[in-house]
Amino acid sequence: MRNLQTLSAFTLVLLLTLSSKVAAAVETAAEYRHATEDIGTVRQIYDGKLYPDIQVNTFRNIDRLFPTRTVARGNAVSELPLSKQPLQDFAYSVDDQTYDLYDVLSMNRVSGLLIIQNGEILFEQYLLGNGPDTRWMSMSVVKSITATLIGAAIQDGFIRSIDDPIVNYLPRFKGSAYDGVTVKHLLQMSSGVAWNETYTDPASDRRRMLEAQLSQQPGAILDLMASLPRAAMPGTVWNYSTGETQLAGALVRAATGKPVAQYLSEKIWSKLGMQADANWWLQSPDGLEIGGSGLSATLRDYARLGLFWLNDGVITTDGKPQRVLPKGWMQAASSRQKIGGKTVDYGYMLWPLHGNSYAAEGIFGQYLFVDPDKQLVVAMWSAQSKPLYRAGLNEYAFLQALSAHFQ
Repeated sequence: MRNLQTLSAFTLVLLLTLSSKVAAAVETAAEYRHATEDIGTVRQIYDGKLYPDIQVNTFRNIDRLFPTRTVARGNAVSELPLSKQPLQDFAYSVDDQTYDLYDVLSMNRVSGLLIIQNGEILFEQYLLGNGPDTRWMSMSVVKSITATLIGAAIQDGFIRSIDDPIVNYLPRFKGSAYDGVTVKHLLQMSSGVAWNETYTDPASDRRRMLEAQLSQQPGAILDLMASLPRAAMPGTVWNYSTGETQLAGALVRAATGKPVAQYLSEKIWSKLGMQADANWWLQSPDGLEIGGSGLSATLRDYARLGLFWLNDGVITTDGKPQRVLPKGWMQAASSRQKIGGKTVDYGYMLWPLHGNSYAAEGIFGQYLFVDPDKQLVVAMWSAQSKPLYRAGLNEYAFLQALSAHFQ
């Protein structure tokens, strides 16, 4: 009888626990309308082997592919007013062919486009089943966010100098190819450490990183990075490396003593008036954030981040400006760098474009574009069929034409 009573009590607790988990799952699904859609796998994403409908579902549900950490928003939402003069009749020409917004949206499989000029929305369109509440993957746009957090950590004094050796904060890399690499080298991707970024090559370092991520073993990606050989002296060669953004995230974590998503929330997300929480992939359950991909947020919140960059990392709350990034950080971060005597079209994990404009970019057509000269911010989502080289129209030409439109 005693055993039966104990069993009954255990069964009751189990049922209550399961009921609470089911209720939480139902509540989560109710909060996010895409939560029950069929999705593919992360390998299928990088292989470009997803049919269009499943691909779209997957891109707006990547938080289901790996454990995530929440980037919490604040209590207030900043207003993005609608312009009284919305963008109309926009068109541009390339090689005697004329294109308009309908062409850009259709030919590049754009799933969301938001254009803001002088702080006002000129154009906002959601496609492929998305809406203002949809969270969409950013992929390598995250690199620029991680680099921004390094700037915030310098402003806060957690990182003493951009010229500090990273082993001052990450001693596990002493004796590795990263010994002698500075914070600036990391931001510039000029470490001199060997890396093959080819997404579609199963034997590439980028795919080895993905397999380490799939293993969900704590520290697996950093172990991979520590094993890499040196190809050149630090600061002499530029080589695009997603792996180095994992070191950048680890640097933020070590210097601040806080999870990277928490630091992003504290410094930017909770203060900038974001409309929704974001979420960020983790290397392992409760582990380090993936520094180069895997953050999901709404289109308007990406645009708010662009406005933050446009304002040189200053957030104004209740009429009081607060500097989050060092003065002049964004100009330096978005400028072409001289590496090994050559000028490189790369900043601190940002891509300089025409004039003083720049962009954070992610595979499959994700963009966060800022043109300070025209007070212009563009947030764009896409679902192109392959990771690279599948844009119907050149995005740079579109963005340059958009800047030229505002004289």
